[in-house]
Amino acid sequence: MAGNRLSSLTSRERRIYTSPILIFTLSVLSFCFIFFSSSSSISISPKTSISLTYPNPNFEYSFIESLENFLTFELPKFHRPIKDDSVTTVDEESVRKLDTWISRRENEKLYEEASFFPAASLPIRVYVYEMPAKFTHDLLWLFRNTYKETDNLTSNGSPVRRLIEQHSIDYWLWVDLIAPESKRLLKNVVRVRQQEEADLFYIPFFTTISFFLLEKQRCKALYREALKWVTDQPAWRRSEGRDHILPVHHPWSFKSVRRYLKNAIWLLPDMDSTGNWYKPGQVYLEKDLILPYVPNVEFCDVKCLLENESKRKKLLFFRGRLKRNAGGKIRSKLVMLLAGADDVVIEEGTAGEAGKAAAQNGMRMSIFCLSPAGDTPSSARLFDAIVSGCIPVIVSDELELPFEGIIDYRKMATFVSSSDALQPGWLLSYLRSIGPSEIKEKQKYLAKYLRHFLYSSPAQPLGAEDLTWRMIAGKLVNIKLRIRSSQRVVPESRSLCTCNCRRANFSGPHPIS
Repeated sequence: MAGNRLSSLTSRERRIYTSPILIFTLSVLSFCFIFFSSSSSISISPKTSISLTYPNPNFEYSFIESLENFLTFELPKFHRPIKDDSVTTVDEESVRKLDTWISRRENEKLYEEASFFPAASLPIRVYVYEMPAKFTHDLLWLFRNTYKETDNLTSNGSPVRRLIEQHSIDYWLWVDLIAPESKRLLKNVVRVRQQEEADLFYIPFFTTISFFLLEKQRCKALYREALKWVTDQPAWRRSEGRDHILPVHHPWSFKSVRRYLKNAIWLLPDMDSTGNWYKPGQVYLEKDLILPYVPNVEFCDVKCLLENESKRKKLLFFRGRLKRNAGGKIRSKLVMLLAGADDVVIEEGTAGEAGKAAAQNGMRMSIFCLSPAGDTPSSARLFDAIVSGCIPVIVSDELELPFEGIIDYRKMATFVSSSDALQPGWLLSYLRSIGPSEIKEKQKYLAKYLRHFLYSSPAQPLGAEDLTWRMIAGKLVNIKLRIRSSQRVVPESRSLCTCNCRRANFSGPHPIS
């Protein structure tokens, strides 16, 4: 066809069509287009790339800034008075009616939609309880009006304000769920306004803020009120809480009453196996979900990672509290082994902006970042390292990680047993034996996976909120099974299985590659 078209041209047209100048000009333009297109992204694998503009700089990643915007501009737009789901009379008829409605909806979907299957039935439909303001907005206002003066420390030396920020997952999930649908980007979860339409129920109680900012007895009283409010709900009584989501991301939050809510899906920082924080049978992976801490440092986007690539001169970096309790006691032992070694920086952490800047700069100038256990198996240090492009060296034998089964942490981190790490000279010899190609590969996956550990407003696809709902979607069939099984158990039956099934660090069969 092309040959016929060319042969039909006049001799003058043929000379123009095959002109060397024209061919050279088109070649230069093509080269420029390819060069500038490829320079706008950093390749991280043969199949994928990340734009330099991701994460989106126009979104809000700061808890303080997002909260200020919400309270000042978004909350006043809510219709007044805000609907309140408080139950005045608890009766079994309400529970029976709700169960009938939910069963009818599930049967209609099963028999009318040939492709319906609960585990793949997206979007997930979530009913967000409208709790009285003392459990929600009042606590947000309390933090907003006092955080600048909240410089006090906990008994183990941790800054209260920072703890509230790094455990603010309850705020990020809630503020996305209640946002107008026109402003939301996540399509795998929707808020429903009728309880009978819901797959799950979200409890929007800010347990961490109340724990740290309220006087002890007042906090316990509020916890008891929240407990009664939730357990009076027909939906809770129908399922005994098995389809309810309870954010308790700080291990101290809601501690005095949470044993009464043990059937709910707990959103946790980790699963402590020592018994210091959670009693046996309260938490397990089949029921609950591990979520990442909100990073304390600014994230280093792909442009930042490229700029800092040649500046990473230190082999290993750690800045934080050197003395911790429980499993975190390994920190002081590691300090003794690593102190004074070449290319290693081990520093006691300090509060405030200066301490944050020192930690951020140190991580961006180092190849590896030490991530030992804290008071619990997890530590915020791990997520600070990830968003800084610093390869985490995880020394925490009992650690469970967020979103495993989706993310393969072996691709971006290195895992070291406590017994190996405590052998004199072993850890540094091991890190120095890791070759440049393996380091580059892990750094590429850090750049790729960074987005999964960022909470934002609005919540972004493949961000922390999105992966939270993807993980919960995988639990839906088991949740429905446990509800129906509990409803038909007779007094003579064995108790329902509440096995605390634990497993070693493992990434599921279909990780993000």
